[in-house]
Amino acid sequence: MIPYISFTSFSLGPLTLQVWGLLVAVGFIVGTGAAAWLAKQRGLQAPLILDIVPWLALVSMIGARAWHILFYDAAFYIEHPAKIVAIWEGGMSVFGGFFACIAFGVWYLRKKQVDVHAYADVLVFGLPFGKIFGRIGCFLIHDHPGTLTDFALGVEFPNEEVRHDLGLYLAINALIMSAAFWWLAKRGVQQGVFITTFLIWYGIARFLLDFLRVVDVRYAGFTPGQYFALLFVLGGGGYGLWIKHRAKRRESR
Repeated sequence: MIPYISFTSFSLGPLTLQVWGLLVAVGFIVGTGAAAWLAKQRGLQAPLILDIVPWLALVSMIGARAWHILFYDAAFYIEHPAKIVAIWEGGMSVFGGFFACIAFGVWYLRKKQVDVHAYADVLVFGLPFGKIFGRIGCFLIHDHPGTLTDFALGVEFPNEEVRHDLGLYLAINALIMSAAFWWLAKRGVQQGVFITTFLIWYGIARFLLDFLRVVDVRYAGFTPGQYFALLFVLGGGGYGLWIKHRAKRRESR
């Protein structure tokens, strides 16, 4: 088993820094670097990646917070509206961040009059590299405790219960996905592969792992994340078929 390691904040002079927020920021930087690298490899405008990511970071935080409030704990925030802005206390939904970024990213890239699919594929390539750090942050603050277990990667919580820790599992998932994406990029896979792979892979992983969660609200036996995860899988499959059809159509010209 893994010992319970809690690291929520630290002081730097008069400032108190939140570890989760700091690691999320590091994740955005690392993910941006990975996406900019692939943009250069594919002959795209790397500076455009650097321009859009700060906006995506802001939009993702707003979307993630709003999604959590709407689908996970609406009653609490209706009773305590002042808590809506208290993001340092936790309460973010990664799916809300994803959907907000998709909407904003499509609008932004169209406004710049560039190939939306080409740049979106590059941006998605950087996602797992950044998510490693964000999910390590989740593990360090233990905001996604799971069911009791005797699994080797179970975490011994302060009350001596050994539980799955979803932050740890999602960090490992992101690490494996990053390695797979790097391997695919080095082999020059076609545009669209990263979007398709991420949606299906992440969707399946989240759907299965959410069965281990113990604090999330459930609707008809499933967490909100599981419903959105299924949308990811269906969307990834549909996008992959569309990419394949478009490639065949181009070859037949």
